[in-house]
Amino acid sequence: MNMYRFLFLIFFCSFAIYPQHQEKVDFLHADIEIRPNLKEKRIKGQVLYTFNILESVDSVWLDAKNMEFAEVRLDGKSIGIGYADGKLTIGHSFEKDATHELLIRYSCSPKQTVYFMGQGPSLGSGQVWTQGQGKYTSHWLPSFDAMEEKVEFDMNITVDTGFEVIANGILLQLEPKDGVTTWQFDMEKPMSSYLLAFAIGKYDKQELKSESGVPIENYFYPKDSLKIEPTYRYTKEIFDFFEEEIGIDYPWQNYKQIPVHDFLYAGMENTGATIFSDAYVIDSMAFIDRNYVNINAHEMAHQWFGNLVTEKDGNHHWLHEGFATYYAYLAEKELFGADHFYWKLFDTAQQLEELSKLGKGESLLDPKASSLTFYEKGAWALVMLREEVGDEAFRKGVASYLEKYAFRNVRVDDFLQEIEVASGKDLTLFKNDWLANTDFLWERAKEYLMKNNHSMRMYFVNKHMNDLSWLREDFAVEAKRQLLKEYPVADEIQLIGVFRNSAIEIRQEGVKKIEKLSRELKAYAEPLLKDNSYITQELMLFHLWNNFDEDRHTYLDSTSHVIGLPSKNVRLLWLALALVTPEYKPSQKQAYLDELVHYSDPNFNPEVRQGAFQYLFQINGLTDTALRNLILATDHHSWQFKSYIRNLLDEILKNSELKNRLVAVAKKLKDADLRYLKTKIELP
Repeated sequence: MNMYRFLFLIFFCSFAIYPQHQEKVDFLHADIEIRPNLKEKRIKGQVLYTFNILESVDSVWLDAKNMEFAEVRLDGKSIGIGYADGKLTIGHSFEKDATHELLIRYSCSPKQTVYFMGQGPSLGSGQVWTQGQGKYTSHWLPSFDAMEEKVEFDMNITVDTGFEVIANGILLQLEPKDGVTTWQFDMEKPMSSYLLAFAIGKYDKQELKSESGVPIENYFYPKDSLKIEPTYRYTKEIFDFFEEEIGIDYPWQNYKQIPVHDFLYAGMENTGATIFSDAYVIDSMAFIDRNYVNINAHEMAHQWFGNLVTEKDGNHHWLHEGFATYYAYLAEKELFGADHFYWKLFDTAQQLEELSKLGKGESLLDPKASSLTFYEKGAWALVMLREEVGDEAFRKGVASYLEKYAFRNVRVDDFLQEIEVASGKDLTLFKNDWLANTDFLWERAKEYLMKNNHSMRMYFVNKHMNDLSWLREDFAVEAKRQLLKEYPVADEIQLIGVFRNSAIEIRQEGVKKIEKLSRELKAYAEPLLKDNSYITQELMLFHLWNNFDEDRHTYLDSTSHVIGLPSKNVRLLWLALALVTPEYKPSQKQAYLDELVHYSDPNFNPEVRQGAFQYLFQINGLTDTALRNLILATDHHSWQFKSYIRNLLDEILKNSELKNRLVAVAKKLKDADLRYLKTKIELP
């Protein structure tokens, strides 16, 4: 090998590791074809990119994690590639103003971003879904981890016939052939790669249409047909409100919402195709305790703030999460009234003030800030900005910002400049106070709340009263609830009025304050076993069971049919209590234990599983099956659930009997399933 060839190879490899000049290349369009294999958890695909050269360069590159390449062609001709550190590099003499096509045929087994779910009651014969933000679409498609490269993506997805496929864009057609079906989706506008998404499973759908004529598709599992209305309640109203309030038409062809099993977060705003956790698929009664409305509005708001205009990098993340949070609160204000809006702001202001007191406040310009900062302090910044410049200038500036930077990337100063132009005001002080400042300005937030909302004024005036007389006043429910939350109830008899209150929120808050139920309070407490709140039912079942031994059978009988929230909160508690109640249906004890163990299975969402593991541990009911499920969960893709499981494992390992049983169960599992367990103990 001569010296010049050696130096060329070194130079070329440096591009593979540290690619340069990507800002001089503009990727315009991508035709994607993928074939997910649900059994092997593998993807085989190809993508044809069209791109322009803005300045002459000698290479282009894409992000591509852990991929195998069958073929790479540039303008129809095979070409060599560089591949290192997850970068696919194409070396070539690219001339300015030229347009090229790059074809990549590849296969991969994604370690993240694409999640293959197994069979289950909701999932039928399987389910697949994606999560690109924070995980990188480049794990399943050669693409771009940076948000700045915006591309028009069209996607063909081939799966076994019988599955429903949902993805970004308009479904053009289905092509069934030889037991498989190809679903063809078309996007008309460019977007960042992290917003590319698909979901595959057994679904039906509800079809709506906005006032402006945009198709809205709400997907659901066939077994959940009776939960469509409460789950997707107010979807059309939120959509119509946003178009009116924001002043810019919805920027995409259609809008879809898809629940999936074991999702990483509450929801994700993929362009025109929000994916969310099926833990939010609810019945009408659950709507009171926990509903999808805020998440629905938040992810929908992102279609403008994040998807239409996209941050340049993490220093400008406020432009995504602060805006989506704020506009979701505005939508709830429209639906539920001003009191709901201001009390939500009050709750978040308290959290932010506490963070500041602890010296842990964060700037909204800090790319490493917490979710509380980006979401809630971000929303407060917009509240105070609107107060500063007025409604008209605020709305005019927002609309101008979205129009000017549509399908582009933005910085915080780009937005502030549009508001300055619309309002004629210098926002330097605002930026310092509400964006750059690490502290949360509680006194100014409090002043804003009292100025704009009567119930907030009543709360601050009455918060130091030493009795419950304010419960009889014509205060907003939210104010009463907050006062009750803060009130140190000394005499349980005072709770009689609380339990008989007409507002569910007040009754629920009263139940939370119980430490011990007296005989005098029993008659007022028992009706709450049938309250219109699953949370109230759960809490009251425990308190009544715990305080009145002689009536335990009666309480269990009266609630034996109740499941509760999607987390099965009432049913899990009921099973645990039934198992530890002596003489309660002894012939059914094994069936009850089997059911509780069953809920620790991967077929159920993490909330259900966590509740099942918690009760099984508390009542010493961890069977070998439950221990197996626990070991398998130590590497679950949801970090919150994984963290809980690992902490529980630490507690289990402190018990020598449980530890020995755990080791015996582990011997029957594959090495791949024991990765984490082996970091905690030595296995024979």
